[in-house]
Amino acid sequence: MLPQELIRAKRDGQALPAAALREFIQAIASGQIGDAQIGAFAMAAYLNGMDDAETVALTEATRDSGQVLAWDDLDLPGPVLDKHSTGGVGDLVSLVLGPWVAACGGHVPMISGRGLGHTGGTLDKLEAIPGYDIAPDQARFRRLVKEVGVAIIGQTADLAPADKRLYAVRDVTATVESMPLIVASILGKKLACGLDALVMDVKSGSGAFMPTHEASLELATRIAEVASQAGTPTTALVTDMSQPLAPCAGNAVEIRETLRLLRGDAGDSRLLEVTRALAVEMLLQGRLATDRRDAEHQLERALTSGAAAERFARMVAGLGGPADLLERPDHYLAAAPLQRAVHAEAPGIVQRLDTRALGMAVVELGGGRLQAGAAIDHRVGLSEIAAIGERVDAERPLAVIHARDAASAERAANQLRAAIILGDTAATPPTLIHDAIRREAS
Repeated sequence: MLPQELIRAKRDGQALPAAALREFIQAIASGQIGDAQIGAFAMAAYLNGMDDAETVALTEATRDSGQVLAWDDLDLPGPVLDKHSTGGVGDLVSLVLGPWVAACGGHVPMISGRGLGHTGGTLDKLEAIPGYDIAPDQARFRRLVKEVGVAIIGQTADLAPADKRLYAVRDVTATVESMPLIVASILGKKLACGLDALVMDVKSGSGAFMPTHEASLELATRIAEVASQAGTPTTALVTDMSQPLAPCAGNAVEIRETLRLLRGDAGDSRLLEVTRALAVEMLLQGRLATDRRDAEHQLERALTSGAAAERFARMVAGLGGPADLLERPDHYLAAAPLQRAVHAEAPGIVQRLDTRALGMAVVELGGGRLQAGAAIDHRVGLSEIAAIGERVDAERPLAVIHARDAASAERAANQLRAAIILGDTAATPPTLIHDAIRREAS
């Protein structure tokens, strides 16, 4: 089918054959199709949608547009597992989850991304660690996945190259929100990693990518359905992002929080609860645990024994970072020149938060990008962010700002006061884990 005929068919609401979609996506990857036709296809898909069969075909074509990793030759002693999140504020789950699951026998080749809009990016956080190489050669990457059990790196040019072009065009043609294109984009990259199972964390709330809980649930369901039909068992959890997951947001500040949690210094928290829930699903999907109780027991042992922290340390050292980061974080993680506690104008109890606004405050401090390719300041961010139901007063601040100068700190302080809504009545935090959709491979 000629590209223009495929576009015409989708424009007119017809279902597209798998073979035609595969040829179209391969032509995107090879550069045989220009941005005009890519944009026309994206708009037709956005307006008319795609059924599950089309979305599966699009996902598989995206996955197969470049290299698909294979692990059979390494004779790994455990399953190849991964997790993906739709992103949020204070969401450092990947940094803890990968080494935690590795300490329980999984192998996690985690391909992560940079910050997008108000959401923080795992790669940006890892680059706060001096020397950490997010783009190692394939031999080094594979060796770490085998020997350490986890390697968190950036997407290579060989993995799902069609998605890179298609997403770039979607970004400038107002078609990012297309459900089938979102599903194929997420899964095309993840399934190219040769996974035995996948766990998805789909966020819902004021800091989430999807606008409503219903939309988040639809995305979680479609991801689980499509991934399983493409041959990968998948569990998708819908989790709350109506407030930052960790009590901090930024790059170096989130690495510090990661180390605290892995060392067992952070105590129980919303962050730990979500990470544990995802880790349990990964162990069950990977057949590393006989049941949920067994999975939780293994995870507790891996955390309290220091095994999870040790895997993180070995990963960092294996990718060029300092070997003693766990022991000397203050020596390696740069601190912002100015730290300022921001208090409310009057005491009160936190009723709700505009989490997206908090994320944008971090971006405007310099911790994210206002333009593609811009440099970021890893030192800046927020810490000690007050949670829903917590009382703030002259002693307990709304948050602590980490800034590079007084002017940016003052702007962030104003944004904080506007984003955190106080009241006089008790407030109950929203349910943390809303839904779980589990699908075995078809």
